[in-house]
This record gives sequence, structure tokens and C-alpha cells, in this order.
Amino acid sequence: MEQNDTMGDMPAVPPAVVVHPRRRGRTALLITAAALLGVSAGTAVGYGIQAERPPTPLPALSQAQLAYPAEALPADKAPAPLPASQDRQVRTDGDLRELVLKRPAGWSDDEGAGALNDGWMSVDGYAREFNDEDSHFEYLLESDIRRIAGAAWKKGAYREANVRLVQFRSGAIAEAASYADGQRSYMPWKKDGAGNEGDPVKGSGSGRYYLYPVDRKPGYMASYRARAVMHRGDIMVEVNVFDTEPISKKDIRTLAERQLELL
Repeated sequence: MEQNDTMGDMPAVPPAVVVHPRRRGRTALLITAAALLGVSAGTAVGYGIQAERPPTPLPALSQAQLAYPAEALPADKAPAPLPASQDRQVRTDGDLRELVLKRPAGWSDDEGAGALNDGWMSVDGYAREFNDEDSHFEYLLESDIRRIAGAAWKKGAYREANVRLVQFRSGAIAEAASYADGQRSYMPWKKDGAGNEGDPVKGSGSGRYYLYPVDRKPGYMASYRARAVMHRGDIMVEVNVFDTEPISKKDIRTLAERQLELL
């Protein structure tokens, strides 16, 4: 059979080009090995140079002159210890009940104040005087409370007053200030506090006293209250006055200032 002449005129198809993948592993390995060799050689040379250098002496340590003498002072030159009247820690380490304000004139001891036992209060007994009894009890224990002393008095038919000295351990002296600050922090609130900023207790630093608004409920007598909160050293001080008649600022301020003087 005769082939078509046009096929002989067509150009020949070029052979397929076979492309082999480049072998990169060997070259990359050689480059990496050379780099590591260079780093190692440089490190070795650096250590060698450093080893041949003489050691650099360290600068002398500077030390301030000691504040205390090298030898104890003779007995005739040693300063005398502070008297108990000036050493606050000696005063507060004794019987805390002795630092509680004595019964003011015209008042009598309130024998019905069940929270007190011979001038002492338990932590849970004190915590029960607050609405948040459980959390208050936990807070006092976590704050390393030491002891609580107090007194309670009454005057006339309905006026009552009490004092609480809440002492924390000497290692937690800041807790007294913190606790007093926490008690004062909610006093401006109308719900749980007195609803006002109060007035400063003279000589107490941040201590303040407050008059609560009268509480009137149907079927009950009117209820008035005043409160002072302050601290001195490791002791937080609280003074309360209750009555069915209005309480003056002088009434609560006088008790707070007299209690502070004893501390």
C-alpha cells in the first residue's frame, strides 16, 4: 500500500529529553560539615588565647563601717532600757485587760454581756457580733489573731457601751492597721455602715468615730448607735454605744480618746 506523500514532508519529532533530579544531599552535607569545623576551630582558638592570659584580679569588696561596736559597751556606758511606760511592746505583752478603759463614772458593769468571760472574748464570740460571722472568723484566724479583751457597761434604762481590744501577734503587727482599715472602709455605706465618713479621733492617726442614723421599726423603740474604730501598734480598738435616745458625738469621742490614751 502506498503511503501518503504528505507524511514524508512532515518534520521529525525530536526525541524526549530525560531530566535527572539533582543530587543535593552530598553537597549540603559537605557545606554543613565545613561550617561546624570552622566554628569548632574558632572556639578552640578562643579558649586557648584566654587560657594563656594572666587572671584578672577581682575588685575589692566595698563594705560600710559596722554600725555596732566591735566589743560590747561597758555596763556603765550602755543605754538604760526604756521604762514600761514608754516601751509599748512591754505594755501590750502583759495582761491586755489592764489596758481596757476602766468603767466611766455614772456607768455600771453590764453583767448580761455574755460574750465576755472575765474580761476576755473568744474569737468566735467576737465574730458573732458581725453579720458575716463565718467569713469574719476565718479572716481573724488567717490574720494571726492573738487575743481579744473587752468590757461592757450600761447606764440608765437603755444605754449600753462596750470596748474591744483585738490584738494580733507581734510578727503580724500590720494586721491591726489592716483590720481597722477594713472596718472603716464600709462605714460610709448606708446598708452595713453608718452612711457617713465619720470624724477623726484626735491623736489616733487614721481612727474615726461615727454616728449611725436612727433605726425605726413599727412596734419597736427607736435604736441609735455610735462606733469608733482605730488602732495602736498591734491592737485594733473598737468602741460602741447603743441607746434608744440620740447619742452625741461627744459621748463616743470621749470614750474613744480615753481608750486611746491607755495604749
